[in-house]
Amino acid sequence: MRGIYLGGAIVALLLTTAGCQKNTKADDIATMEARLARLSEALANPDTADAGKPVARWNLPIELAEVSGLALTPDGRLFGHNDELARVTEIDYRRGTIVKHFFVGEANLTDDFEAIAVAGDRFFMLTSKGLLYEFPEGADGERVPFTLHDTKLGKDCEFESVAYDSTTNALVLACKNVKLKRLHGMVVLYRYPLGTSGEITDLVIPYADAIGKNDWKQVRPTDITVDPSNGNYVLVAAQEKALLSITRTGEVAISRPIGSKHPQSEGIAITRDHILIIGDEATNGPGTITLYRWP
Repeated sequence: MRGIYLGGAIVALLLTTAGCQKNTKADDIATMEARLARLSEALANPDTADAGKPVARWNLPIELAEVSGLALTPDGRLFGHNDELARVTEIDYRRGTIVKHFFVGEANLTDDFEAIAVAGDRFFMLTSKGLLYEFPEGADGERVPFTLHDTKLGKDCEFESVAYDSTTNALVLACKNVKLKRLHGMVVLYRYPLGTSGEITDLVIPYADAIGKNDWKQVRPTDITVDPSNGNYVLVAAQEKALLSITRTGEVAISRPIGSKHPQSEGIAITRDHILIIGDEATNGPGTITLYRWP
């Protein structure tokens, strides 16, 4: 039996396809609250202080098998999406349940959706070619309209990462594969302003600095988030199984592996109460989200 880690104990995985149903029965509510209590206990337990030890791991339902991005709202709710489908899912990461789904655009809208970010009450999904779909949050089952923005950066990079930096009112896009010859050998971040003025700026970090003492040959980010405690950009790279924390001025604060328990890490988020959440696509099993203490 696969399990989640809670204060050193192993219990059955608590989020399955069946777990996506509405939890209205009294016993279901009791189960959800018991999960919450166990997670709270694990977070408070000094034995789980090791940054490499998860405090919970939840299986994701089949519709999130190819989870390709995670983002938190200003009020702390977690959203994710599947690659290619314009469906956005709210995940209760503390109780291990699905809260709702809503849909972007008309029926059967598809694209190469790779990442998601939330700026205030606006959601953005990013495609690999640098297209941004902007839309509001929807109710459960609702379809919402969208506005399409072309960042014009698709010629420079292939993207899988986007996050919102509230201090600059800009989206931060991390290149997975750099196309510009002059930027080869660099981790490249673009800041895309959301206001009516401002220009796109870039932040480049040489691989030598990003890799440090690790044995990676390169770093190809698959998602990015902003650390709410210090404003650093925190990136995960699936192929290298790497985790980086980079200051707004380009210094590397953290460079370390995330370990073999993450077969395909495609999403990352950090809560205001210091929980790191990593989402993995399905490989030999279901997709998952894993929770750690942070930093």
